[in-house]
Amino acid sequence: MVKEISIALVLLLTTTLQQVRAQLPNLPDPVAALIPQPSSMKTSPGQYLINETTRVGYGGKDSLVIQMAEELAEFIKQKAGFPLTVTPSIQPLYNMIYLQLGQVPDSLGKEGYILNIEKPHVLIKAKTHAGLFYGIQSLKQLISVDVQKKITLVRLPLVQIVDKPRFEWRGSMLDCGRYFYSVDFIKKWLDYMAMHKLNVFHWHLTEDHGWRIESKKYPRLNEISSWRAGTQYGRAEHQIDPNPHGGFYTQDQIREIVQYAADRFITVVPEVEMPGHSLAVLVAYPELSCTGGPFKMPVIWDIQDDIFCAGKAETFSFLEDILSEVVELFPGKIIHIGGDEAPKKRWKECEHCQARIQEEGLKDEHELQSYFIKRIEQFLQTKERSIIGWDEILEGGLAPNATVMSWRGTKGGIEAARQKHDVVMAPNEFMYFDYYQGEPHLEPHAIGGLITLEKVYGYDPVPAELDKEERKHIKGVQANIWSEYIHSPEKAEYMAFPRLAALAEIAWTPLARKNWEDFTRRMETQYKRYDEAGINYSRSAKNVRFQTEIDTLANVATVTLRTNSYKPEIRYTVDGSEPGKNSPLYEGPFPVTLPATIRAQVFEGDKPAGKVNVRSVLSPATAEYH
Repeated sequence: MVKEISIALVLLLTTTLQQVRAQLPNLPDPVAALIPQPSSMKTSPGQYLINETTRVGYGGKDSLVIQMAEELAEFIKQKAGFPLTVTPSIQPLYNMIYLQLGQVPDSLGKEGYILNIEKPHVLIKAKTHAGLFYGIQSLKQLISVDVQKKITLVRLPLVQIVDKPRFEWRGSMLDCGRYFYSVDFIKKWLDYMAMHKLNVFHWHLTEDHGWRIESKKYPRLNEISSWRAGTQYGRAEHQIDPNPHGGFYTQDQIREIVQYAADRFITVVPEVEMPGHSLAVLVAYPELSCTGGPFKMPVIWDIQDDIFCAGKAETFSFLEDILSEVVELFPGKIIHIGGDEAPKKRWKECEHCQARIQEEGLKDEHELQSYFIKRIEQFLQTKERSIIGWDEILEGGLAPNATVMSWRGTKGGIEAARQKHDVVMAPNEFMYFDYYQGEPHLEPHAIGGLITLEKVYGYDPVPAELDKEERKHIKGVQANIWSEYIHSPEKAEYMAFPRLAALAEIAWTPLARKNWEDFTRRMETQYKRYDEAGINYSRSAKNVRFQTEIDTLANVATVTLRTNSYKPEIRYTVDGSEPGKNSPLYEGPFPVTLPATIRAQVFEGDKPAGKVNVRSVLSPATAEYH
């Protein structure tokens, strides 16, 4: 009897799907535009339709797998407008999206997964919960919703994916020391990271300009160090917003964020800066400095001369107390201790620091910093934690088990890898997303530099100079958002996206699978996902950039127009008018007689997609932006 009912149910479901498909005979297959690109993917003709009878199934009784199944069903409900039944099943059945732990090759590691979308069912399986989670993220990206003949269709392309990440550290840093972001925004940021399969949130929590961790033992950090009188918003020192700025995260809020991240398989790595970038602490506790103060909270973004005194025992007592609080809040095994931009001026003049140099037999102040970092590392090892620091921690000798985050280019990372230390690559010329991403006259104010989407995508974190064994120490890559001139969540999103998508592909996708043109094609779909998610992403990739070659004898310039977008429709003018949908279509480099002014803009159909850019070539000797 049960068997007869099951057969009848399958026939009914099959008939229903056939009827839907019959009404839409010319429906195109959805495109598999995944970001980041999987390790391996095969596509087949056709599609899988999700409807009201589709179920989300799971094998076993694992509570986390059940939770993932329920969350996936809720996600589809939000997209499709109808609920799906979540049910246990010993195997994937017809018209079922099935989640399964186990039965995958060991070669997929801790984060790999298999995703098969076939006409009978969808199967996601992985060795671990993390792998299953990443498989679900891919499935979410593949879902498309269309309304055809008043019928809502939720479709999936037919694909067979075998996938795992290239690097184990796929990081994003947010500077909350200089600008305090709300708990709600931090959660959004973690959602955005999960969407891109990033797994390390480097949380920059302390700075000269603000302390953001609630301390029970040192309450003046919360009362004094977390607030400043104003904020510099422009390059000039007089460009100060006089409104007080600040805040700190309570210990309960930190635990909440850490758990929120863990639910998305993201490890939170807190940063407690030392010995430099510590003036906020010294304002509240000046006895920890070389001079004894007094100090005031800075509002200018300069590097500060006053840092923790390395010669005083009370400095280390304070830091050990603080770090004891930190390790109770952050269960991850790595603590970032900063170590960058620590001027040695005060140490050279400090009797305590000079006495420490003599007592420890140190060569100079650089070795004193090495002593400082090594001492902190030794303490954290008693708490079963390891340290990571910016590449300045190489100076004077590297702590025995430290990981180096290479930010001043790649040199520090190369040196650390050759010393057999683990490395995370975050070089400022590729991975500093507070830099401009387009021509500055078309962009909001940034700290400087120019890192386009294409430049980010072209970066390979493994330096060619390293040999096979040394390359094993490159554990990953990270993008950094510093907040000197980023004073709102909306601008943080603008500066991060879409460049964070390029980072995700660098971090996840095998080098041989990367392809810039295909990435730009897939980004067209990713932009739509950003729109759905409400992300305030930059459209700078659709702005036109100029290249001019001048023939001085002929008084002619040859103009090339480019963007960072996929097969753009570029319209341009040379007569002083604004580009429109009927302006000449750019089809390749073209000549103009000098002097000339060229205006260009990307269009999508009848609508402009980027900003108008202008290049005035005034004479054979000049080619200037206006």
